[in-house]
Amino acid sequence: QVQVVESGGGSVQAGGSLRLSCRVSGDTDSVNYIGWFRQAPGKERQAVACISREMDSIDYVDSVKGRFTISHDNAKNINYLQLNSLKPGDSAMYYCAARDGLYCSLSPAPYTYWGQGTQVTVSS
Repeated sequence: QVQVVESGGGSVQAGGSLRLSCRVSGDTDSVNYIGWFRQAPGKERQAVACISREMDSIDYVDSVKGRFTISHDNAKNINYLQLNSLKPGDSAMYYCAARDGLYCSLSPAPYTYWGQGTQVTVSS
């Protein structure tokens, strides 16, 4: 089993920054990829970014490219999502997810383990 716990959310003004953390514990050897997703009220869950455990495969959804950066600390089993130049449209509950598998997926379907989410609110 794998446990996933997010932290680091909060309220910021437009243009501000936040760093989200995702701590992965348990059978971490089975985790090859970490993905971040977000969901605003009344909207579907959408991808934000994904990364391989060795950080040799990274992908972002177009709307966050150049503003968000995903990284992973294997020694600590913590994944980070740096959010810069935040916009009100980035407001959502942000979820971290983990999976085994062979590719970095921006679809939520392949991910097995999910955290409870951390709220990001950006005011104009």
